[in-house]
Amino acid sequence: MSRAFERPAAATVSTAGSGPAPRRWAGVATMSASGLSNQTGAAIGALAFPVLGPLGVVAVRQYVAALVLLAVGRPRLRAFTRHQWWPVLLLAAVFGTMNLSLYSAVDRIGLGLAVTLEFLGPLAIALAGSRRRLDVGCAALAAAGVVVLMRPQPSTDYMGMGLGLVAACCWASYILLNRVVGRRIPGAQGAGAAAGVSALAFLPAGIAVAVRHPPTAGAVLCAIAAGVLSSAVPYLADLLTLRTVPAQTFGLFMSVNPVLAAVVGWVVLGQGLGGPEWAGIGAVVAANALTIATRRD
Repeated sequence: MSRAFERPAAATVSTAGSGPAPRRWAGVATMSASGLSNQTGAAIGALAFPVLGPLGVVAVRQYVAALVLLAVGRPRLRAFTRHQWWPVLLLAAVFGTMNLSLYSAVDRIGLGLAVTLEFLGPLAIALAGSRRRLDVGCAALAAAGVVVLMRPQPSTDYMGMGLGLVAACCWASYILLNRVVGRRIPGAQGAGAAAGVSALAFLPAGIAVAVRHPPTAGAVLCAIAAGVLSSAVPYLADLLTLRTVPAQTFGLFMSVNPVLAAVVGWVVLGQGLGGPEWAGIGAVVAANALTIATRRD
């Protein structure tokens, strides 16, 4: 999504869940706003595809994410060791590839299907190594949903589907790398550094897009809005949410993102889905929700 460098905030969840009920409800409201902002930003960014293309929109989004995370994380780059730089550079590469593959998938198969396929990444991490029968059933349910979504049809865009799966692999790698970065670098410094490196990597692409296809003011505003709504707002919202909401609840609520993406894609972009597509999305969402809701750790 989906998504900016919001996951490093998970390091703050150890104190979550101790606040009163009103704070919990405020956390739920913040999660709702964050998810809606994330998917709305992606949809608005898609409006700029005819002018900037997915590459141009992602480049602008990377710039916005870098500005936000560098300001929040304030990384001390000169103090980083080689042991710390390697996971940061890998995280930057995965972050850029994840967003580019996701937005390219959105351009080809629509927001709802692209985000659903991308969501297989964190679901795979949640299921990996589990020996519970329930999780095996959840994996089978998610697989059935993917089969429904990718069933052969005359209009099936396999390239778009493949890009969605690439985004899923990147999101899974992103989660694992964030754990490594979080252990080696304090606070949000690692996330800020990775965002800055990713933005620098996309700078030549952004310039090339601007030279070949001079952007309109409307397209640039849409791309900036995508960066703010899909990067800055979710990241800052999650920082606040994870202080009052348990990690399990946070992960459970994240399950609704494919549904939000499908609804926003329909409302903003006119990307309607049929019954089978909704069934496939529902299967993936249900599998993730069951996995997290029944987790004991």
